[in-house]
Amino acid sequence: MNALKAWIQRYQLASLVLLTVLLAVVLPLALDIFRLNLVGKYLTYAFVAIGLVMVWGYGGVLSLGQGVFFGLGGYAMAMFLKLEASDPISTKIQSTPGIPDFMDWNQITELPALWVPFKSLPFSLAAVIVVPTLLAFIVSFAMFKRRVGGVYFAIITQAVALICTVLIIGQQGYTGGVNGMTDLKTLWGWDTRTDSAKYILYYVCVALLVLSIVLCRFIQTSKLGTLLLAMRDKEDRVRFSGYDVANFKVFTFCLAAALSGIGGALFSLQVGFMSPSFVGIVPSIEMVIYAAVGGRMSLVGAVYGTLLVNAGKTYFSESFPDLWLFLMAALFIGVTMAFPMGLAGLWESHIVPWWKGRREALRQASVRTPAPVGRPAADAEPAAAAARPPALPEGTSSQSA
Repeated sequence: MNALKAWIQRYQLASLVLLTVLLAVVLPLALDIFRLNLVGKYLTYAFVAIGLVMVWGYGGVLSLGQGVFFGLGGYAMAMFLKLEASDPISTKIQSTPGIPDFMDWNQITELPALWVPFKSLPFSLAAVIVVPTLLAFIVSFAMFKRRVGGVYFAIITQAVALICTVLIIGQQGYTGGVNGMTDLKTLWGWDTRTDSAKYILYYVCVALLVLSIVLCRFIQTSKLGTLLLAMRDKEDRVRFSGYDVANFKVFTFCLAAALSGIGGALFSLQVGFMSPSFVGIVPSIEMVIYAAVGGRMSLVGAVYGTLLVNAGKTYFSESFPDLWLFLMAALFIGVTMAFPMGLAGLWESHIVPWWKGRREALRQASVRTPAPVGRPAADAEPAAAAARPPALPEGTSSQSA
């Protein structure tokens, strides 16, 4: 027990413990299965947010195309699920049974070679991480080795997101086009639409999210994390010290892409579809907002920011269907203007000092010396003076008086 406590203190994971209790205990007890499934969907976006904390908050590289990696991971998992849902019996009414329905609609008569490996679940799970990481490596290696960074890199990632969106929509016969891949309902024969399956997938998402935060926190507290901070603040000094700054940036960018791919795969499992609407520029910018609202230097704060923004989006769209976009914009602007460092900055600048002051006041009150049982000497002197008779004038004896 003491070893676990020391480990939590060493890596500053107390806030993660509170987040885990909230996600694994409080929310499942407080919400019905529909709302809990919504929270599970929000948590898939949190993988992207914590990746942005690493690449933007610690690495100093702003990426506006993380939706690409989220979508690639989601499509890798969706391809396996779609093939499982397209067995010859379920698709016997098609012109070509045994292939996805959108391929049959586009007059494709056999399964493309690109799709064949995705009949294997282990291959699909590996592709969830490998495909986004490989694309991230190609883009980042080409840019960072040429010292392209700052706003130029952000624009390039936006261009990559736009290219991927156009490519997915244009290849309708192979990707499902603008409608994406739908009717994803089983995983190795296990129906993912039942309530019990939704609970299981929710807890799997929470467990993987917690493990991802622990991994990122381990990197932050290591020498690599120190170098990332130094590189963000004084890149030239790190380079003149003999380190290859480009390699650190490539590693961090690939790590963020891998985390985003995991989030996309979990999204496909929990929601049951994947479409190019999660790959483009707009969702990528929204994912940056999640990290900004939560605090771009805080892994746990990014999760809270993701939950807050998406819960606000759901509430406003349900309660104010005509005004919810304006209300969301007001929420984003208000939070970023009032709390530039996000929710984590608000916690560190206001809540923590108040809590420490409160604890110190209680500690001082508990160690204060208690008053003695008898009356203090300072109080006894006035009482004795009041009990003595009044003084007589000079020359007057007590007897004559």
